Amino acid sequence: MAYMGTATLTIGELREFASFTSCEQRYIRRSLDIGLGRQDAFKIWARDADEMASIRNQYAAYQDLKRLRTMRPYDIAFKDIDVFMGKLVRIAAFDLAQDKIESFSAFRFLYERLLGAWARPWLPGAFCGAAALPQIRPDKRKTLLHSISEAAATAPGWSDREPSFYPEFIEKEAA
Repeated sequence: MAYMGTATLTIGELREFASFTSCEQRYIRRSLDIGLGRQDAFKIWARDADEMASIRNQYAAYQDLKRLRTMRPYDIAFKDIDVFMGKLVRIAAFDLAQDKIESFSAFRFLYERLLGAWARPWLPGAFCGAAALPQIRPDKRKTLLHSISEAAATAPGWSDREPSFYPEFIEKEAA
């Protein structure tokens, strides 16, 4: 019975990922390769010099992910919140400025996997903070901020269930 519940949740994650644009899906897979150190993102994802530079910048931007993973919210008092949220908002702003993530759902999906389930309560604040920064184009800011539902922004609690689906690069077969 527990297996059936897990399978149902995994299918829900697959469906959610399928609902993202192809651009969001590609960026999420690439970001997971970079952020989790799964594969050499340059070999897999760089199609040209611009993407090489973008991947290089993303590796640099993601340097603080390891530290963020150890800064669990229960370890942080209000006096230390600027360190945690500052780093999280900076990384989130980098991702949003790439113009590949178009919604809070895609952002949450990515960051639940980059950081873990424990980060869920912090993601609405990080997303809104990053999306509202002047580094994000005004039209993009509006789209991003409108993508977060009231329920997501004001949730009274969050699941501590870890994600089970981590999308990866799939090589196309030659026809």
